Amino acid sequence: MRALLDTHAFLWWLAGDSALSAAARTMIGDEDSTIFVSAATAWEIATKHRLGKLPGAASIAPDIQGSVQGQGFMPLDVTMRHAQRAGALRGHHRDPFDRMLIAQAMVEDCMLISNEQVFDRYNVPRLW
Repeated sequence: MRALLDTHAFLWWLAGDSALSAAARTMIGDEDSTIFVSAATAWEIATKHRLGKLPGAASIAPDIQGSVQGQGFMPLDVTMRHAQRAGALRGHHRDPFDRMLIAQAMVEDCMLISNEQVFDRYNVPRLW
């Protein structure tokens, strides 16, 4: 199974936070799963950490790629196809980071691991 982590799911996985659902933990921990972390997640973490909105990310903000690789996850770059799809999405959700993750999950045929129920309006497979 191919899955893309929402930013909060990635952070909660790294922290061992119980806010991450059991289903998400199972999928992420399954050796047969290919887990992706988007460049948009790195952008979101770095931005929100700089603004003081993610103080808990201080340990990973300097080397997000290292954290991704250290978990055996696959980095997912933002491509022109992703950007075009994100820009074309209807306006149910205005957050640019989330819109990119939705578009990437669609283009890359991935399940999106997220607690964001608004994602369901985009008909993207979501696990929580």
